[in-house]
Amino acid sequence: MNDHHPADHHAAGEEARHHGGHEHQAVPSDLALRVKALESLLVDKGLVDPAALDALVDMYERKVGPRNGARVVARAWVDPAYKERLLRDATAAIAELGYGGAQGEHMRVVENTPAVHNLIVCTLCSCYPWSVLGLPPVWYKSAAYRSRAVIDPRGVLREFGLELPDDVEVRVWDSTAELRYLVLPERPAHSEHLGEEELAALVTRDAMVGVARVTIPPGARRP
Repeated sequence: MNDHHPADHHAAGEEARHHGGHEHQAVPSDLALRVKALESLLVDKGLVDPAALDALVDMYERKVGPRNGARVVARAWVDPAYKERLLRDATAAIAELGYGGAQGEHMRVVENTPAVHNLIVCTLCSCYPWSVLGLPPVWYKSAAYRSRAVIDPRGVLREFGLELPDDVEVRVWDSTAELRYLVLPERPAHSEHLGEEELAALVTRDAMVGVARVTIPPGARRP
């Protein structure tokens, strides 16, 4: 086993930034508190159905937001020049496709290979590249994931159903307010005949965080 934790190498510096001028927050921001108060008021007055609201959040969390990142990944798979730009300057390359702004100003893309698997976490809160992944899932923000992803990344991946061979190096990257990470998953086997849009449809949010791989349905494979 050869797990590698880039998060560990700059832990002291990151902790200093998180607790001295860093944008991480231990409590919700004023804006988040106002949104929550407004939500509660609307629900109490019967103007909003909590189930409908949950469904809307789920749509942005799982479908709308991650589609941006999926298009970035698919473009990198089919365009070697774009992939090179993406790995060299992710922020600029992502902006080429029209994605950027708040929560995505400073990006770095790390590539999965047969020898290396990358996992993204934010150990002190839940910094997340909203512009390409949408809203962060509940598990990403949980204390259990934030701590165990660094301590026992293989165990965490196993709980997500991803078992890696012992000779695959696991690298854990700690997102911060200054730098957010996105995983470029491996292109699945038997997908050579698929176009960019078809490839983008295969890419999931979890694969771009690193807790899953991109797979191709058996029916879509070509011998």
